[in-house]
Amino acid sequence: MLTAAQVLAENNFGDTRTGGLAGPMGLFLILLLAAATVLLIRNMNSRLRRLPDRFPQQAGPADPTRADAAVVDPTDGTGGHDSSTPGPNGHQQRRNG
Repeated sequence: MLTAAQVLAENNFGDTRTGGLAGPMGLFLILLLAAATVLLIRNMNSRLRRLPDRFPQQAGPADPTRADAAVVDPTDGTGGHDSSTPGPNGHQQRRNG
């Protein structure tokens, strides 16, 4: 009985000097991957064409100069903090002297 390592280590492509199967097998795999890629691209394009231009929850911008209301300011309006010099916290030791 063959172990998994022996099966994987076995040379199934034949002698490369006498016309083995490595070249044709590689070509077959490349063509198979190319065909799969073409089919996936066609499928994605057909699905994208079926999507509506706008989804119901999306509303057109009322004022083009105004930023989107869904964008939240991460600073909550408290801008102006300098994060390059952090203050001392409980993990830092203070020098006395």
